[in-house]
Amino acid sequence: MLAATLGAALAFGAPAALAGTAPVSPSAPASAPAAAAAPRAAAPTSQSATWVAGTRAYLVITAPGDSSAVRAAVAANGGTVFANYDAIGVIVAHSASGSFATTMRGVSGVQQVGATRTSDVPADAYNPALPANPAQATTPSGEPVRADMTQIKADQAWAVTTGSPSVKVGILDTGVDDQHQDLAPNFNAADSASCAYGKADTRTGSWRDVGTHGTHVAGTVAAAKNGKGVIGVAPSVKISSVRIAEPGSSLFFAENTVCGFMWAGDHGFKVTNNSYYTDPWQFNCPDNADQAAIIEGVKRAQEYAEGKGSLQVAAAGNSNIDLANKRTDTESPNDSTPVTRTITNACLDIPTELPGVVTVSAMGTTAKASYSNFGLNVIDVTAPGGDATGIYSTQPGGKYGTMSGTSMASPHVAGVAALLASTNPGITPAQLRDKLATQANDVACPSDSRCTGTTAKNGFFGEGQVDALKAVGSTPPPGKYFENLGDFAIGDNTTVESPITVSGVTGNAPATLKVGVNIVHTYIGDLKVDLIAPDGTVYTVHNRAGGSTDNINQVYTVNASAEVANGTWKLRVNDNAGGDIGKIDSWNLTF
Repeated sequence: MLAATLGAALAFGAPAALAGTAPVSPSAPASAPAAAAAPRAAAPTSQSATWVAGTRAYLVITAPGDSSAVRAAVAANGGTVFANYDAIGVIVAHSASGSFATTMRGVSGVQQVGATRTSDVPADAYNPALPANPAQATTPSGEPVRADMTQIKADQAWAVTTGSPSVKVGILDTGVDDQHQDLAPNFNAADSASCAYGKADTRTGSWRDVGTHGTHVAGTVAAAKNGKGVIGVAPSVKISSVRIAEPGSSLFFAENTVCGFMWAGDHGFKVTNNSYYTDPWQFNCPDNADQAAIIEGVKRAQEYAEGKGSLQVAAAGNSNIDLANKRTDTESPNDSTPVTRTITNACLDIPTELPGVVTVSAMGTTAKASYSNFGLNVIDVTAPGGDATGIYSTQPGGKYGTMSGTSMASPHVAGVAALLASTNPGITPAQLRDKLATQANDVACPSDSRCTGTTAKNGFFGEGQVDALKAVGSTPPPGKYFENLGDFAIGDNTTVESPITVSGVTGNAPATLKVGVNIVHTYIGDLKVDLIAPDGTVYTVHNRAGGSTDNINQVYTVNASAEVANGTWKLRVNDNAGGDIGKIDSWNLTF
């Protein structure tokens, strides 16, 4: 992910968050390039009159709606409002006061406050410089189909469709070179912007690349099928650039990600690609006040985008670690001095581990890429990310180059999702997630004890490798889908219920009602999980099985044909022992 090398966002190319961006030559060894330390931003040559040394950025979390009272409190307590998103109750505040966060946490109406960085906000935030518009090289004709495209059968899918221009894909990254001859035909400038620093900048060119990573990702999604260079997975869909990386450091801070997701929701992106992690923390832990606010702010923004019809696809990261068994973090904070800290599975790599986000691991040709993160019930699907040879795609200035990482795998999945959306107008994000899983080709675990699960679903490859041909093939339309993404805490020896109201379904529920359950809990043997029909009938789907295993992330099939479909269904969870707690993270019904 970018953050791991860009600061967490680019997996191999940019220093820190990148999920995969280091250029890799075809003769490079199969091992993943080590994530480079994030370079510190250079001191600005000219400083805004409103900028002072020591200025830090904060997310102030309040109830969605009118935040005028809290914004007034920000100003009254030594801060300024840099941006606010009333629809989700998130304010981006700046302050040079060391007591700002503590003071604001005591203000009426404030739910959480968290610093988003351990370094100063650059002066450039107040008067951002536009990225360079590079001169364009001329590429001779010739457009061979690359191995990564044949691996996911994209070349066969193009015979059916190359995607619909009505489908918009957002590239949330370091920016995109919109002048590149392989990207210009599909570039949508009207819906492009910069979200660096947490506030949308719509000036022409603000979206351009401050590195190379975003342009490379964009080409994998939708480089034009024009007889030159390369072909993207969905070469006729439209791409927009939302630059969330800051210049100099190429870091992806939380306020930038919040801005990017809000922009995606408001501008009709059907899919976004997120090949980064949110800097400066590789993992954000809810027992830390700053990181808890980051989790909440980014989570609300992702839910807003999804509620507007946008599916987020994200890279799993390039540290070759088991995301289902987290132990230590040695790379954070990457905007100052990293420290080694003990972490647990409650600490999240965001946005990739947020509910509703499709998490993508990387494959070489047949095996997990050496660098790719993994984890049972964390990885959703897999795609080519390059290992020894890398992935060849567009680079700024009309150029092309090779990179490896989960950053390169994620846009393959985003492209397949765009093809799915092209052939299924009106499809919802939840239905897109399900189709990506059901149409993936199973990949069995190798002889590696770290890979757990089954051939159908395991920690290395999730539901399998995406298949573009299946994505555009003739399949029955998905059933009506209903979801509750709200968190419901599960305490020791307690019972909790999460409701879903179903409407618009004719007659009874099917004999194959799909019940998707995502419960975060550290001892699932404590739990009894029931589906409660609108008339009160109880269908048990999990009854204290699994022992000390963490988490339930499974789709159950229930014969609910005796039940009227419309009405309020509930997921009831009983915790029957002490010592372990958790939450209903999300659940869904597919009729």
